Amino acid sequence: MKELSIFVDESGDFGEYKQHAPYYIVTMVFHDQSNDISSNITKLNNALRQIGYGDEQAVHTEPLIRREPPYQYFQPNERRAIFAKLYYFTLNCDIKYKSFVFRKAEYQDCFKLEARMARDLSRFIRDNLSYFQGFQKVILYYDNGQHELNRILNTVLATQLAEYDIRKVIPSEYRLFQVADLICTLELLRVKAEYGKLSNSEERIFHSVRDLKKDFLKGIHKKEF
Repeated sequence: MKELSIFVDESGDFGEYKQHAPYYIVTMVFHDQSNDISSNITKLNNALRQIGYGDEQAVHTEPLIRREPPYQYFQPNERRAIFAKLYYFTLNCDIKYKSFVFRKAEYQDCFKLEARMARDLSRFIRDNLSYFQGFQKVILYYDNGQHELNRILNTVLATQLAEYDIRKVIPSEYRLFQVADLICTLELLRVKAEYGKLSNSEERIFHSVRDLKKDFLKGIHKKEF
């Protein structure tokens, strides 16, 4: 049975509409289970262990950049190394991704935003329906972090696909869920770089907008669906 796993993560929220987190980003990572990535996972775990980060720990990229727990004792070069290990793992895995970026100021309220998100996600699946119909089983992995997004995902999949399953993710157990987190962060950095500049915390990890584009953004877009 051909199986597709879809790992979903988000950056942003629906609270304090427009004032807080000006962008809402949803990333879907697609993995055809017939493509074995177990050796890639082993290599990543070994690499993280060598730089003092346990392979049983999830990599959460936004706290990592901001030096928040559990990264408060890591130096900038160590945090960049953790980020880079997950990044190169992403490049070396046979996966695809699709990100949806929404600028909250363009929508009157959270209900308008939710409606637009549902339309865009539905259109993407509909436009690529032959790809999704090539799998006998589709499983969506999400951590149920935001009930609004959880509701949108269920509605979209129920409308567009004949059958699917949903499983709640524990982030530390799925490296591809962490990949979705990484891509959300890179997409947020991309739009921030286009409309402004990097924060001091971001510059400590990525050095400059030019280096960010050269070292990370250029490569990750090769994995885009």
